[in-house]
Amino acid sequence: MTKLILVGCGNMGYAMLAGWCASGPIKPTDVIVVEPSEALRARAGELGVGTAASGREIPVDARPELIVFAVKPQMIADVVSDYRRFAETGSAFLSVAAGTRLSVFSQLLGDEAPIIRCMPNTPAAIGAGMLVTVANDHVSDHLSGFVSELLSANGEVVAIDDEGLMDAVTALSGSGPAYVFHFIECMTAAGVKAGLPEDVAAKLAGQTVLGAARLAAQSNDTPTTLREQVTSPNGTTAAALDILMTDDRLKRLIGDAVEAARKRSVELG
Repeated sequence: MTKLILVGCGNMGYAMLAGWCASGPIKPTDVIVVEPSEALRARAGELGVGTAASGREIPVDARPELIVFAVKPQMIADVVSDYRRFAETGSAFLSVAAGTRLSVFSQLLGDEAPIIRCMPNTPAAIGAGMLVTVANDHVSDHLSGFVSELLSANGEVVAIDDEGLMDAVTALSGSGPAYVFHFIECMTAAGVKAGLPEDVAAKLAGQTVLGAARLAAQSNDTPTTLREQVTSPNGTTAAALDILMTDDRLKRLIGDAVEAARKRSVELG
């Protein structure tokens, strides 16, 4: 039985697939991966899934419950049309192609096709991602639940009702890992400037960000409370925060960065 077809198995597609097969609601034997690259197809096959070089190789009677598109946005128009025939037999569709709106898929798959759009970020590759979904009006509660369970193997899942918010999602969590990586770069450079060897500074910066993020995620306290708990009056942390927080300096900088990313997402969409 084919329960799921994954179209595209590059780095993100493969990472998501590996999570699904390991702890998701599907078995590898329920999956067919469509990937034109022989090397990537072989890599996927090692997980125990079926493989095909193109959608045309899959018989109509496969009747998958879900077809997932994990291809680059510029390939959508060329790739998706091969799967319209499955919409006519009741399949649903999930896209992780950045910036491609639900209306584009409706044009390619038919107005009645159930379609979910997902914005993951790169930590999904290690099961620590943030995945945000939005669905069209044809998606049932059962399908929504199945997709949420599937994506939970890759990280935290949040569903929103307004597709217009996906530009903000892209700017905050989609692009957000790059902001954090740059923050680690800046902390490392500051440590080197303060006299630490670069490898030591890099280790301290990376582990500090990791530990703080884990604490924030696991604590019942807000980030504001956690910040206050570590800040002694007139201490070293307070001296540093005077630089970051005076005139909302860091808040404004991050706000400007997120807004620039949001505007660019709107333009690209």
